Parts: sequence; structure tokens; C-alpha cells
Amino acid sequence: MELRTYWKILLRRWWLVVVPVVVVAIYAVGTYTPPGPVYQVTMRFAAGTQPAGFSLDYDRYYPWLASEYVANGLSDVARTGAFAAAVAERVGDPSLAGAIQGGIVTDSAQSVMVVYLTWPDVEQIVDVADAVSAELTHNGAAYFPQLTGVEPAVRRLDAPSPVALTPGLRTQLMGPAVKIGLALVIGVALALLWHYLDPTIREARELEEMGLAVLAEIPKK
Repeated sequence: MELRTYWKILLRRWWLVVVPVVVVAIYAVGTYTPPGPVYQVTMRFAAGTQPAGFSLDYDRYYPWLASEYVANGLSDVARTGAFAAAVAERVGDPSLAGAIQGGIVTDSAQSVMVVYLTWPDVEQIVDVADAVSAELTHNGAAYFPQLTGVEPAVRRLDAPSPVALTPGLRTQLMGPAVKIGLALVIGVALALLWHYLDPTIREARELEEMGLAVLAEIPKK
């Protein structure tokens, strides 16, 4: 079938396409609730180790190099399921492990690690941030045995301070747009299904496709 044939089918039964879209649009507008704000906490952590060689001056380079490795390694650890489960245990609700893992984004630059925690509850986000901080500063050796006996290997530089993140226009419109789009697909499918089940012949071409010769046509006017 050519595209213009589909177009004729849809024009012939345009109301089947329009009705589902209008009904769903009215429902979506009437029941639409704008998404609430989410909150984000940004915390920076400094990582470091003590010089362990014979000469503090000569070996000063290696602790600085090791501190970069610690910051990079812990930034990767903070995104794992094991870390999220440990944080959830500290919060007192193991069921939050999945949400915690999805809400953590990390970065690192030299010896400083940055943790971004996004959370929907402004009151709970501080508790979760404190648990993240405690796990990083007090339990690093659980992930890297090299940190055993190094205190403090990680220090928090920023206290958790929640900042509201307003959802963007795309996020706000995504729900209604998806519903209306599905309604449009359903309407087009109904129109094509009706055409498939309808035995009525409306064009001479349809007779010719059946092997019948068309001798003449009676115009509409």
C-alpha cells in the first residue's frame, strides 16, 4: 500500500483517530499533577595517606600519588550496590539500597572526591548524606584493605546542605505527552483495523486489484 492510500484511509475515518486523542488529552489535563521538586546534596571529600618511607621529603610524592588513587577508587566504590547496601544499613532501612545507588553520582579531581546525592525527600536526604559520609570516612578499609590503619584516610569537607532542583519542562510534559502519543497510535490502529474489516468497495482501483474490469464510473456530482 502506498502512503497516500494510508492517508486516504485515515482521512475517511478521521474521527476514530481524533476521539481517543481528545479523550486521553482531557483526562491527562484533568488529572495532571506537576512533579514535585527533588533535592540534591553536594559533598567533597579529601583523601590522603601518611608518608611511610625513610625520608619524609623524598617520599612525599608517593602519598600524594596514593591520595589520588584513593579518591578515584572510592568515587567508583560509592556507585556500587555493596556501598549502597552499607549506607542503607546505616540509615536503618535496607530497602533503600536501590534508591541510594540510583541517587549517587561521583566525580574526582586529584585528591578530592565529589559526591552528588539526589533524593525526593528534603528531610531524609540529610540522613542519607550523613550515612554516605560515615561509610566513606570510617569504612574505607572494607573496600580497600590498603587503607587499614590509616586514620583518617578520608575527610568530609562540606556539610550536607540540600538544594531544591526544579524539574525541567521536558520532565513535566513527558507524562501527558506519552499518554497522548499512545492514544494517537491506538486511534490510527483502530482506523486501519476498521478498513481491513470493512467489505465496502469505494474506488475503482480496488475492483481492478480483484481482477474485475471497470467499464465506467458514476461521478459524485
